[in-house]
Amino acid sequence: MTTSQKYLRRIVFLVFCCISSVMMAQNDTAVDMLQPYRLLIPRIEVLIDSALANHGMLAFRKNDIRVREENLKMKKRNWTRNIGFEADSRYGTFNRFSGDNTSSGTINLAANQTQFNYGVGVFLKIPVADIYNRKSEIKQAEVGIVQAKNLVKQQSDEIRETVIRYYEDLILKQNLMLIQAKNLSDGRVNLEMAKKEYTNGKLLLYDYIRVSENTRTIEAEFERAKSALLVSKQLLENITGVHIK
Repeated sequence: MTTSQKYLRRIVFLVFCCISSVMMAQNDTAVDMLQPYRLLIPRIEVLIDSALANHGMLAFRKNDIRVREENLKMKKRNWTRNIGFEADSRYGTFNRFSGDNTSSGTINLAANQTQFNYGVGVFLKIPVADIYNRKSEIKQAEVGIVQAKNLVKQQSDEIRETVIRYYEDLILKQNLMLIQAKNLSDGRVNLEMAKKEYTNGKLLLYDYIRVSENTRTIEAEFERAKSALLVSKQLLENITGVHIK
């Protein structure tokens, strides 16, 4: 092997080492940048169940159903107000008058007596208006319960749809964020290499400026993707009450 061939092999080896070092550094930088944006997102079923339990308006509508059901029971028991018992008792001194008819005339007698008097009775009222309106009131109360249950179902469906949209949007925003983080890592490595080549006189100023502008553009896209990811994450956390790490 000639001396020139030995030098060529050494140069190739050094270039290969430099490229390998750059690639390893680039990969390490990419891993460091991607790690904070790999979210531990719970399963969609868990998020939906948590959202249903956490939603204030849904809880209000469920309580409204219970109120309407109790109101229906009360309307069904209203007929009992027309049936009742009455009792009366008195204790004291009472004047008693009596008359006795004899052959010679009527004899009136008066006396005072201390005693305990009482009386018990049952009453039944039949108001025509109540009989006529009772069936209508009960029907209205039953329809009100059905309407309230339909509102609960509608609200639950809307919550499920919202959670599904937010969940899929968060997955999308996370994937876009990982792409932008990788692009930013590559852009910074390229900028560092361009800076070294420009310093060594191997790269024109125009090319160095172009690489710098491309890197700034990538950084701006990275920040937009980061903001979109945080907003999407907070929206899903807000509706479900689940903290996503």
